[in-house]
Amino acid sequence: MTVSRKQWMSWGSFAMGIGALVPVPHVARAEVFLSAEQAAQLIFPTVVMTRKEVVLTPEQIKKIEASLGDTIKNPKLLTFVGPKGEIVFVDQVLGKHEFITFAVGMNADGSVRGIEILEYRETYGSQVRNAEWRKQFLGKNSKSELKLTSDIKNISGATLSSAHVTAGVKRLVHTNEVLRTHT
Repeated sequence: MTVSRKQWMSWGSFAMGIGALVPVPHVARAEVFLSAEQAAQLIFPTVVMTRKEVVLTPEQIKKIEASLGDTIKNPKLLTFVGPKGEIVFVDQVLGKHEFITFAVGMNADGSVRGIEILEYRETYGSQVRNAEWRKQFLGKNSKSELKLTSDIKNISGATLSSAHVTAGVKRLVHTNEVLRTHT
C-alpha cells in the first residue's frame, strides 16, 4: 500500500496534535549551595550569630506593608542575630516556577552587608548567584529605592529571578527597619 504525500501530511498533523495533548513535565533542578548557617557565617565571618525564629505581629506586618505597598505572605522568618544588632534573614521568593532561597545580612544601622543565594531550583536565571550582581545591594537600606532597572540592574535571561530577589531584599530591608525601630 502506498501512501500519498497528502495522506502522510494528514497523519503527521494528527500525530503532532496528539503529541500536543501529552503533558510534558517541567524539569527543575534543585541546587543547594549553602546552608542558612553557612550563609550567616559568610556574611558576618567574625560575628557569633544566634539562630532565632521571628514571627511578625499583625501591627508589624501592617507597618511593613504600608512602607512596601505589597503584602506579607509569611509572618515567620528565620534569622541569625549578632550581639551588636547584626542580623541575617533567610527567606524565599518565587523565581519563574520554583522558589529561590536566599539570605540577606544587615548591619546594625540597617544597611545591607551581604546577600547569598542558598538554593536555586529553576532551569534558567541562576545568574542571580553572580557576586557582581549581588554587590549592587551592598549598603542599601530602607531609604533606597531597591527597584529593578532603577538602582538594581536587570540580568538578561534572568529577569524574573532578578526582579523577585530584588523585591525580596527590599521586603527584608523594610522588615528589618520595622523590627529595629518599632520594638
